[in-house]
Amino acid sequence: ADFVTDKHGLPTIRDIISEIQNPGLDPRDAVVETTYDESVRKIEDLNVGKILQGTVSNLTGFGAFIDIGIKENGLVHISQISNDFIRDPAEKLSLNQHVTVKVIDIDISRKRIQLTMKI
Repeated sequence: ADFVTDKHGLPTIRDIISEIQNPGLDPRDAVVETTYDESVRKIEDLNVGKILQGTVSNLTGFGAFIDIGIKENGLVHISQISNDFIRDPAEKLSLNQHVTVKVIDIDISRKRIQLTMKI
């Protein structure tokens, strides 16, 4: 009764308390966290050929940006997503998808990282 307001009545408060008392009944899929390479803390720590785990952070018409655990995201150009021809990166990738990528070029002065999924 202490939490009842004009917006939240007693039945709603009881439902919330009931759900809190029954953890583990979450209908959502389990969240899989990406394990980033501990040896890579900044762009200068990367080298061509390094294989990394990442998460798709943005999809564009020309490719996908991958969060590899540092400030700068890497770009996988559409031609580097698959050996098959694709017109749209969304054919093979989705936001927050976990991927394995390989560094193919690093431009430290422009803070750009080029990646490939063709490993």
